[in-house]
Amino acid sequence: MQSTSIRGIPLERISDTITSFIKDHVNFKTAIVGLSGGVDSSTVLALLVKALGNKNVFGLIMPDSTTTPSQDIRDAVDLASSLGVRWRMIYIDGMFRAFMEGLSTYDRVAAGNLRARIRMALLYYHANTMNGIVIGTGDKSEILLGYFTKYGDGGVDILPIGDVYKTEVRELATYLGVPHTIVAKKSSPRLWAGQEAESELGFTYEVADIVLYRVVEKGEDPDVLRSQYGNVVDLILKRVEENRHKRELPPTALVS
Repeated sequence: MQSTSIRGIPLERISDTITSFIKDHVNFKTAIVGLSGGVDSSTVLALLVKALGNKNVFGLIMPDSTTTPSQDIRDAVDLASSLGVRWRMIYIDGMFRAFMEGLSTYDRVAAGNLRARIRMALLYYHANTMNGIVIGTGDKSEILLGYFTKYGDGGVDILPIGDVYKTEVRELATYLGVPHTIVAKKSSPRLWAGQEAESELGFTYEVADIVLYRVVEKGEDPDVLRSQYGNVVDLILKRVEENRHKRELPPTALVS
């Protein structure tokens, strides 16, 4: 039985735990999932089909022709088709332009987050019309680092791989039979052209997962890891703290 690289949890156990979780939380609704052609959404799709069967899963592919590589679109379509999942493709270019026409300034990050929020709105539209539930595709590394858009790809009903680190997701994907071309692909939210996750973050997921697991999850002294990885440890932990608000409900004024 294979085990993962960070925590040594058998992949079979991770897969079985998540499929049981999906069955418990989706019940008789349709699982609506956004498909990007990346490893996270592809792994979640494979888990959904394993848990629910392909007839109860609906994939929404939402490219932007200015930012989404054609290979990502092909990978998403090919995987959904190979698993027998119903899917629909909606280009978000027109919706994005409609928003931007009413704005007087352009900011690349804000515009990228807008794309993510448009996709969230489309997922919930389909969930409303199909008696569905929106399935999140964020992994534990992204959630802890805050590397997601608040009320964008963070706006979901359940997070099947939310307790699985990025490096573990890649191993789980291979275990589930996700094509190697997807597993080996560089991570990117594709919110603007040429965006790559590790370049933007300033560190690799291999290092981030070790720091997140040993310091954040296990409570080890960061100095132990600083001696091996240097200042990147502080960069990782700073992101965890600065993005805490993304993992919490909005503060509420208590008057009672």
